[in-house]
Amino acid sequence: MPVAGGGSNPDDSLLYEINGLAKSAPHWVDRAMEFIGEYGIIVGLAVLMLCAWWSVRRSDDAPAGTAALLWAPVAAGLALLVNIPIRGFVRRPRPFLDHQGLEVLVKGKTDFSFVSDHSTLAMALGVGLFVAHRKYGLIGIGLALLEGFSRVYLGVHYPTDVIGGFALGTAVTLLLAPLAMMLLTPLTRRIAGTRAGRLVRSAGAPVAVVPAAGSGEDADGGAALTGPGRPRHHDRDLAA
Repeated sequence: MPVAGGGSNPDDSLLYEINGLAKSAPHWVDRAMEFIGEYGIIVGLAVLMLCAWWSVRRSDDAPAGTAALLWAPVAAGLALLVNIPIRGFVRRPRPFLDHQGLEVLVKGKTDFSFVSDHSTLAMALGVGLFVAHRKYGLIGIGLALLEGFSRVYLGVHYPTDVIGGFALGTAVTLLLAPLAMMLLTPLTRRIAGTRAGRLVRSAGAPVAVVPAAGSGEDADGGAALTGPGRPRHHDRDLAA
């Protein structure tokens, strides 16, 4: 489904407006955006994953938080696989093939445009992070939005390619999260009881246990905690 024309619809108009910023920007800004859009944001999301992992290891139910973090890159990979038949079906050419006057900062893109792999990957990781840890997840989603902007700025995607990538990454991550957690949480709980347990739970992390009847539940019927006791904080992350 080739998309022709030049600025006659909102998608084209927004493409020219955002990509037009590259023409007036200093050379070093364009080079920085090229690095950020191609590699930098993905590296930043990986660093966020490590920070979130370090945090959830100290939470009340560290295995559940670790399972959610494991799901994030798996979900991103699945979303990219789902995108393969979508691209083959839509067959949308890159915008610089149908539109004149674009500032193309990344050369050599010959595959189809819809949907954006970079946007799909970044948003799947960001949403997966949000499932595991709210604070780092919000930062991750912000980075994903910047990734989408950069793809249009670089002249390699339409805005709707980016929006489609955001939708695909979010849908795969959230729709399959319950099944993923059901499969991954028992695995991380098992690992927590082995010599590799420090990968799942830090040494001083409290452990959530379900008390027997009459064994001292709190007033809300919540589980007692072993280890350094402190109340749960559900607004912090999934595992807390």
